[in-house]
Amino acid sequence: MSHSAAWRGPVLLGVPRTSGAGAIASRARASGLASSSSPRGWSAMSSASRESSMVARNCCRGSFSEYSRRYSGHFSIFCRPPLGPFCGVTLNRFGADRFARYASDGETPIPSFTWPDKQRPRVCILGGGFGGLYTALRLESLVWPDDKKPQVVLVDQSDRFVFKPMLYELLSGEVDAWEIAPSFTELLRNTSIQFVRDRVKLLRPSDHLNHIGMKESRSSCSGGTVYLESGNVIEYDWLVLALGAEAKLDVVPGSAEYAFPFSTLEDACKVDTKLRKLERWRFGKSSSPIRVAIVGCGYSGVELAATVSERLRDNGIVQAINVETTICPNAPPGNREAALKVLQSRNIKLFLGYFVSCIKEVSTSDDSDTILPNGEEIGAVPENCPKKYILELQPAQRGLQSQLLEADLILWTVGSKSLIPQIEPPEQPNVIPLNGRGQAETDETLRVKGHPRIFAIGDSAALRDSSGKLLPATAQVAFQQADFAGWNIWAAINERPLLPFRFQNLGEMMTLGRNDAAITPSFIEGLTLEGPVGHAVRKFAYLLRLPTDEHRLKVGVSWFTKSAIDSVASLQNTIANVVTGS
Repeated sequence: MSHSAAWRGPVLLGVPRTSGAGAIASRARASGLASSSSPRGWSAMSSASRESSMVARNCCRGSFSEYSRRYSGHFSIFCRPPLGPFCGVTLNRFGADRFARYASDGETPIPSFTWPDKQRPRVCILGGGFGGLYTALRLESLVWPDDKKPQVVLVDQSDRFVFKPMLYELLSGEVDAWEIAPSFTELLRNTSIQFVRDRVKLLRPSDHLNHIGMKESRSSCSGGTVYLESGNVIEYDWLVLALGAEAKLDVVPGSAEYAFPFSTLEDACKVDTKLRKLERWRFGKSSSPIRVAIVGCGYSGVELAATVSERLRDNGIVQAINVETTICPNAPPGNREAALKVLQSRNIKLFLGYFVSCIKEVSTSDDSDTILPNGEEIGAVPENCPKKYILELQPAQRGLQSQLLEADLILWTVGSKSLIPQIEPPEQPNVIPLNGRGQAETDETLRVKGHPRIFAIGDSAALRDSSGKLLPATAQVAFQQADFAGWNIWAAINERPLLPFRFQNLGEMMTLGRNDAAITPSFIEGLTLEGPVGHAVRKFAYLLRLPTDEHRLKVGVSWFTKSAIDSVASLQNTIANVVTGS
């Protein structure tokens, strides 16, 4: 696939540390302890305070379930952290009703997410990319017993699903934004899936605390709590981590300030806006061409280089930089050769075997001149001129010399970091096992190790294949993991065996322009489809992968109409050229 399916925060204020009486409240929440605001509840509260130390010891010995049964009637537990406001959680035996924070001047309730049915299982999916959205749709499509069909809520910080492998077509003008970035409201209109637009701030899993209780009653125990930046709280029975990853820009000095990532719809819109400004500035002028520097020559970097160079044509120069001595080192040979042929045929300069050590802006007040390797001089930039940047390249291979490159636009396609948020309790930072990239370690069923109620897929998961190699963070992997995650949640709720995930490599595709692409299917040895044929097959394959039948139909009609109009326009131009003899 051509793009990674590709997809925090400080501790929530007002949440107490889980020590002393706070530990009792935290474990009470994890065990689904009942509560009410009745007078009997207030008296029980004082009794709970007197026995807090005894209960804490019993919790450590694994006997907290007895305490829960003893206070199974309705009551509330409140606790005060050493510093800060009161914090309270009101629960009942059916689930969480309200998370409230109490300040000195009165109550300020923080609303919790309300599940429609307090009896059926609750599935919270964090992240609406390929992994998250397709898992939700998979759960919706399965056949469930009436009392076990889960309630599903999908949480994402954006209001749109983005088909990331086709972001490049936004720059070329081949597709419209609505076609590859439909709203979640539209996609989920005919389903029972609820959508919440918010950013995840804090996770508080509890399924690792009481494995025995969950085995005895799989449907009634809470798996944990999700805290959102808006203040909303979602208590779940099952959790899916599909938050994706974001570009890691703080790699070298100047990269975070001056380079543009290309992994989200917002990124693509910013790059398109920047290119439009540069094109307007150069229009009708005899000044030097637009210079675009692309750091990284993996799939994303090569697809960007091909798309931008085709858009700028003779008005721009694309400079592609890669630390390896070849492009797309992990791609099939057919794709790599097709891409190299296209890049060499266009106005693209390859700097292979180099890494960027620094990025600097050319100051408008700088009186000194910078000499580029081609002999050009860069002096002070006029105030009304677009900003210019200098990239310092250092050799990663022997026999190469340092380079200085001028650029009007820098695109960064290397490095990423997972978006799994902070975990509580803070004194146990490794409650969820993470690798060096911040991805959750999972078993072969996609469950996070040590957490029977949490699944991780896509960029959020660190899963290895049978040879021990980490699976790539691509859309193809996320598609397949979503299918397995949905099925395994069904199996877990219905107490059936879970299936181990097995990745089936179907091949790899990449776009190389408006009418050019390269496809290497895995089921036909040595075959690579290039040019217009590869472009048509790639587009049809992605049309079939769009989320819903309704959206698939609308996009298909739109693409067919555009193709017909382009064909008529091309025919008219051909006839006009024949008539005029040109």
